[in-house]
Amino acid sequence: MPTASQISNDPALETSLLWDQYKTSIIAVAAVLVLGGLGYAGFKLYADRETSNAAALLAAAKSSQDFQQVIERYPGSQPSASAYLLLAEKQREQKHYAEANASLHKFIDQFPKHELITSAWMGVAANLDSLGKADEALSTYQRLVAEYPQSFNAPLAMLSEVPLLKAKNRTEEARRVCETLLTQYRDSILANEAMRELRELKPPTPPHAAQSSAAKQTGEINPPSLLARPPEAPAASVAPTANPPKP
Repeated sequence: MPTASQISNDPALETSLLWDQYKTSIIAVAAVLVLGGLGYAGFKLYADRETSNAAALLAAAKSSQDFQQVIERYPGSQPSASAYLLLAEKQREQKHYAEANASLHKFIDQFPKHELITSAWMGVAANLDSLGKADEALSTYQRLVAEYPQSFNAPLAMLSEVPLLKAKNRTEEARRVCETLLTQYRDSILANEAMRELRELKPPTPPHAAQSSAAKQTGEINPPSLLARPPEAPAASVAPTANPPKP
């Protein structure tokens, strides 16, 4: 006759007892897993279909209204992100710079990790420049370089700073930007353009050269000290002589 210890060590019997005790819970967990898997598969299928529909709608879009329709019908999708950028480009073509920046800022807010985030910032800066807000455009380019130094748009942003600095007569800063670009992005295709800009920037004028230039403009040219005419000696004072006595 088997002992109690032998019965308890029987794997088949232990499995049977475990099933009888927890079968309801096991069935419930299995059902949840199955339903979860089916739910995820259904969601994935739906998401793929929505993305496909959004991409098809984006491909057919031509006008600002078409791009806006993609954004409204499929918010948060990748085609929606592309629609924001294309909408901003269309608005810029129409010289609606403020509206274009509004679209770009919405893209930046909704897709901060998008691979074209720096392109959006470049567009913002260009629109600000077109609106006559040169200071804001310059700070936007500088912010892009500081926050995304490894991006493909960083050297382009630096090069875009140069004409803004030159327009403000900040020649030394423009020269430093060109030199930094040549140092940090020497392999960039924009390095040659930076070198051309650097050559066009006039070197700083030495003080004596500046004085000489000013003298030429006024027509007053000071001769070198060795060639300058020495100052005339003061005339000797001659004591008045009395009239000689008449003979």
